[in-house]
Amino acid sequence: MTQKPKITFIGAGSTVFMKNIVGDVLLREALSSAHIALMDIDPVRLAESEIVAKKIISTLGVSATISTHQNQKEALKNSDFVISTFQIGGYNPCTITDFEIPKKYGLRQTIADTIGVGGIMRGLRTVPHLWQICDDMEDVCPEALLLQYVNPMCINMGAIFTKYPKINAVGLCHSVQGTAMELAHDLDVEYKDLRYKAAGINHMSFYTRFELRQQDGTYRDLYPELHKGYREGRFPKEITKSDTPHALRCKNIVRYEMMTRLGYFVTESSEHFAEYVPWFIKRDREDLIEKFSVPLDEYKIRCVEANEQWQAQTKASRETEKVRICQSDEYASIIMNSVWTGTPSVIYGNVRNDGAISSLPNDAVVEVPCLVDRNGVQPTRVGKLPTQITALIRTNLNVQELTVKGIIEENKDYIYQAAMMDPHTGAELDLKQIWSLVDDLIQAHGEWLPSWLRSKSSPHD
Repeated sequence: MTQKPKITFIGAGSTVFMKNIVGDVLLREALSSAHIALMDIDPVRLAESEIVAKKIISTLGVSATISTHQNQKEALKNSDFVISTFQIGGYNPCTITDFEIPKKYGLRQTIADTIGVGGIMRGLRTVPHLWQICDDMEDVCPEALLLQYVNPMCINMGAIFTKYPKINAVGLCHSVQGTAMELAHDLDVEYKDLRYKAAGINHMSFYTRFELRQQDGTYRDLYPELHKGYREGRFPKEITKSDTPHALRCKNIVRYEMMTRLGYFVTESSEHFAEYVPWFIKRDREDLIEKFSVPLDEYKIRCVEANEQWQAQTKASRETEKVRICQSDEYASIIMNSVWTGTPSVIYGNVRNDGAISSLPNDAVVEVPCLVDRNGVQPTRVGKLPTQITALIRTNLNVQELTVKGIIEENKDYIYQAAMMDPHTGAELDLKQIWSLVDDLIQAHGEWLPSWLRSKSSPHD
């Protein structure tokens, strides 16, 4: 390693997210002199990100430096850490397409970026570019650690681990720590006093232990209080997330209900989780949508808000000399600090299973506690998950495995079968509708998808 780490953002035009991570990094003394390479294909977004990053440096008075790039390999050269935050196809046209075409078939979604037909399509668009990043990393920074934030997490990471097993990579999400903070809010306890353990797959990890430290140093199981609060109608409490101003209507009712059925609380939001299972979004059942407060088309709303937030931040950064910097709850800077200094930390990462969760396949991408130090990200062994949790996770693993296999082998049949196996899609559409829907999505996405997908029609035409 050099004395100053090089940190490269691929998709630096995600300015709001980039600002949070750069702020986190430069608040850490060992990383405050880092060289930060910003790469994006959009020159306007890239220029705005450069302004924000430089103002963070100026505000903190640190010695970090910034460079901007539109050439990916140039940006990656000699990097120590690589952060992927891009979105292929953007909100318009691709996200809109992922929502509107399924809606014509009566298939409604909330987020559509991780599982379901929306998640499958996003994976098909995203994996080829992630492979390009890995290919460039092998050439110009083979020892770098890839901190991968792009969804669909399990599909993306599975494709990386399969084709580029030598790339050091971990998939990152904030759902585990973020959910723990939300539950601390419901319980009216301090987050720092919680002790928890979660495991599963991204967006379908469950807290197998959720406890509160007592004054005498012992820990109390909080599950009885969560059950009691939900049963009495006190939980979930309303909470506004800073990144979703309208979030008062995005309540956690789905997750609390699932806790009563499974015995464990899931770490992903109710708006996400509602479309991972077949029980909450059903045609002609508006009573379910209302009862469980399921926010249909949620991600479309967030995309519009994110653009407004970017515009506001851009305006503010141009008009002020200083920017407001707060430590976020993202793992990226914690990982980089631990790898760079050797100071150990524990994070939740998305890694190849390899026995970490004994009740799931070895080649699955799992989300488990990981030790981080100079040796990198090291998954810990969790063992066997509760049988009912394992069963539910497998329903999503089926979709992920088939999608990855289809991409690896360039076999279109697996993509139809992935959609067929999706719990929400299969509960709403018959086989002919599913095949036709996939055909329509492939045709609508056109050049955003790999050429092998467009090479032939549905095998059931």
